[in-house]
Amino acid sequence: MNNLVIYKDLLIYQLECVDKLDKLKVGANFMDMGTGKTITMLELIKRKSKKIDKVLWFTPVSAMENLRRNILENSNFLEHDFIKFYGIESISQSDRIYLEVLRIFEKEERIMLIVDESTLIKNFFAKRSERLRYISELCKYRYIMNGTPVTRDIVDIFSQFYILDKRILGYSSFYSFANNHFVYDDFGKRTSVLDQEYLMQRITPYTFKIKKSECIDLPKRNINTYYFNLTEEQSIHYEQIKQELLMSVDDFDSTTIYKLFTALQLITSARKVSIDNIHKSISSENFFNDKKDNPRLKALSNIIKSEDEKTLIWCKYRHEVDDITSYLIEEYGEEYVCRFDGAVSIKERNIMIDKFKNKARFLVANKSCGGFGLNLQFCNRAIYYNNDFNWGTRQQSLDRVYRLGQNKKVFITDICASYKVDERILENLKKKKNLDETFNERLRKYNKVDIDKWIDNRLKAGRGWNDKNRFRQATEATRDTEAY
Repeated sequence: MNNLVIYKDLLIYQLECVDKLDKLKVGANFMDMGTGKTITMLELIKRKSKKIDKVLWFTPVSAMENLRRNILENSNFLEHDFIKFYGIESISQSDRIYLEVLRIFEKEERIMLIVDESTLIKNFFAKRSERLRYISELCKYRYIMNGTPVTRDIVDIFSQFYILDKRILGYSSFYSFANNHFVYDDFGKRTSVLDQEYLMQRITPYTFKIKKSECIDLPKRNINTYYFNLTEEQSIHYEQIKQELLMSVDDFDSTTIYKLFTALQLITSARKVSIDNIHKSISSENFFNDKKDNPRLKALSNIIKSEDEKTLIWCKYRHEVDDITSYLIEEYGEEYVCRFDGAVSIKERNIMIDKFKNKARFLVANKSCGGFGLNLQFCNRAIYYNNDFNWGTRQQSLDRVYRLGQNKKVFITDICASYKVDERILENLKKKKNLDETFNERLRKYNKVDIDKWIDNRLKAGRGWNDKNRFRQATEATRDTEAY
C-alpha cells in the first residue's frame, strides 16, 4: 500500500526507534509515555506496508477511541481498511471477538501485531495473555508498546517478550524461567529475581528505550503534598481496624496484607469498614452523612479554591468520583464538571474529554479508565485525591498531562492523611516499590509495636523531617513541595 501519509515530520529519536524496529520482525517500543509512541509505530507500519496486508492493533478498551483520534490527527491511515483495533480486555471477555480475530487469518497471511500498553498482558497465565500468545504465533511481525514495561519487578517482562518470541529470553515456559531466576523464602513467597542484568542483555537487541528527559525539553513539574487530619471518630475507627487486622499478618500472605492496607485506606477515604472474619472479607459504607464533613473532600476544596486553572482529579474509588463530582456540580455548575470512570460509557467519555478541552474546568477520573491513552497536555494541574499501591498506574496517569506538547509548568498535588497509611503509600510510590514487598521486609525486621508505627510513618529511625514542622503542615494544611 503506497498511499499511506503521515502529516507530521518525526523527531530524531522517533526516527531512531523506527530505524531499529524496521530491521526486526519482533520488537519493543519502550519510549517514555508522552514521547510519541503512536506516530512512531505509524511510520513503522508505513515502511513495512508493502510486506503486510493487515495490522491488528490491541489496546486498552478505555484508550481505543483516543488512539483512533490520534491516528486521524497524524495520518490518513484510517481512510483505508488496513488497521483493525481490538481491546486487550475484550480478547478474554468475548469469545465472539476472539473468533473474529482468528477469522482474519483465513483471509490474510501477512499480518502485523501491535500490543499497546503491553503490561496488561504481564500475567503469563491470564486468559488474555494466552489468547494473544496464540494470535502472535500467526503473525509475521510482532511489536509491543509501553512507557512503563515494569510496574512491579523484572518478572513483568517475561510474558511481554514471550509474545514477541520465546527465544528472546530463552525459555519455553514460565516454569523454566522461574526455576532459573526466582528465589523463595521459607513461606514460598518470591523474594528476589536472579541475573536481572542477564535478562536485560537478552532483551536489549529487540528494544528501543528512551527517557522523556533525554529527548523532550519539557517545563519542570512541581509535585507537592497537601496534608490533612482525620476526624477524631475516624482516627478511633482507624486504630481499631488496624489492630484487629494486624493480629493476622504473621502468615506473610499477600492477600492478608492487601486487605490490611485496603481497609485502612478506605477509612482515610471516609468509609466505615466492617470485617467478616468467617468469609475473610471487608465491606464499607459512608462514614459521614454529609459528604462535606469529609476532611479529605475539605482538603480538595481548599486546593481548588486557591486556583482557577483546568484541573484533573485522579481518584481510587468509585465513591470518591461520586462525591467529588456531586460536590463540584453543586459548587461550580454541571457545565464545568466532567466525569471519566467506569460508570460512563465509552461514547460519553469522548464527549467528556471534548467538554474538558473547552468550557469545563474539572475532570474527575479513575486511573484504571483514564490512566491509559489520554492526551491532556492542554491541562497543567492534577490532583491525586487518593493514590493506589501501583507506581506503574501512577506513572501512566502523571504522563497524561506531562507529555510532548505541554508548554506550561505542571503542578501535581497529592492529598495525604497525616501519619496514616497514605504516607506509606506515597513513600513507596517514590521508591517505585509495591507495598506488600516493603511490608514483608519490615515484618521480618520489626516487632508488632514497630510495625504498627511503621504503617503510619511514625518510626523515628530514618525520618528526614522535623516532627514539629510536620505537625504544623498537618494542622495548617500547608504544602511540602518537591520540584523536579
